[in-house]
Amino acid sequence: MDYTNDPELNGKYLGTITKDFATVSDTLSEASSQIRKRDISKYPIFVFARQEVPLGGLLVNADEMDLEWHVFASYLELFVQQGIISEEGIEAFQSTYRDANEYCCLFVLDEEFTNFVYIPYPED
Repeated sequence: MDYTNDPELNGKYLGTITKDFATVSDTLSEASSQIRKRDISKYPIFVFARQEVPLGGLLVNADEMDLEWHVFASYLELFVQQGIISEEGIEAFQSTYRDANEYCCLFVLDEEFTNFVYIPYPED
């Protein structure tokens, strides 16, 4: 699996992801900070999915906020436990992971597109 931004992320996804991300970015930034501060993981991952998935805890319910994407809080070690990232892939993932203070690591999960995407948090 490619752990860097996917150049094939087309406008259909980018538009809806960016719109929803702008709405929830403060929540995701705080959750990322808490995951790292509490030593749960150095590698927070936020799953964007159109339906409920068993990947972490539900952080943002799309239906309640009139969004297109549900957001689940997760992290590298859980992705390894669930077999999404192989033991052999940990080092590759860590080497491409961006600064969690500046970028949000999203795992976009949809029928036509499944991959990691890094989106910068908005400037204050």
